Amino acid sequence: MSNEPIPLSKALASFDALWSPRIVTRVNNYDVRIAKIEGEHIWHVHDDTDEFFLVLDGELHISLREPNGERTVLLPQGAVFTVPRGTEHKPHAPSGTAILMFEPTGTPTVGDRHDEIPDHVDSTAGHALNT
Repeated sequence: MSNEPIPLSKALASFDALWSPRIVTRVNNYDVRIAKIEGEHIWHVHDDTDEFFLVLDGELHISLREPNGERTVLLPQGAVFTVPRGTEHKPHAPSGTAILMFEPTGTPTVGDRHDEIPDHVDSTAGHALNT
């Protein structure tokens, strides 16, 4: 990880892959990841950790399956939202969107339990960014 400031615009410009988060830095035992997304991800759940989202550009929708039923939250540019641990969720973006996520190091992008993983979704725990 760099000991210099990291311009997020430069970091985002360094890759094109959708649904393939890049680790931009680490804070204690947490990865700070950025990703480009468009279309739908998969329904998944993180059993032991919350998942933090910040929309850098575009618009993010997160569908949630909660005890009282299903709902979707809308996050415009600049908005943040935390999906509580154990909550099944599915992020989707109607058009090109850039997000920042904050998760414990090693957290798989598809959670601990998930639907079938399509080819366009990276299921790893994140790639280190090479800017």
